[in-house]
Amino acid sequence: MNTSVGREPHALSVESGTDTIVVHLEDGRSISAPLEWFPRLRDSSEADRNRWRLIGRGVGIHWETLDEDLSVRGLLEGACAVVTRRASSLDTISHHKIPRSVTGDYFRSST
Repeated sequence: MNTSVGREPHALSVESGTDTIVVHLEDGRSISAPLEWFPRLRDSSEADRNRWRLIGRGVGIHWETLDEDLSVRGLLEGACAVVTRRASSLDTISHHKIPRSVTGDYFRSST
């Protein structure tokens, strides 16, 4: 029985063109995916797409200004982005007061 764990693929660098993103891996492979799969990347400027950093020692890529993260594993598996509402569009929800009848004493400080 083989119980060894496969090595997680790690990114070295990222390139973005007008319609694709290319991630170069430590093992010499390159993964190419259409920007259409990632709406935040697709709708951003090339300058913003070029402001990335590796996360988890290269298991993922993060774009701070775009609030976007991609995993190398997900790219290898052909995963597309799941579009969700940004936190800024949920701000009004966090500002609603919760009635005491709902919260009870749960949110009261113990001091």
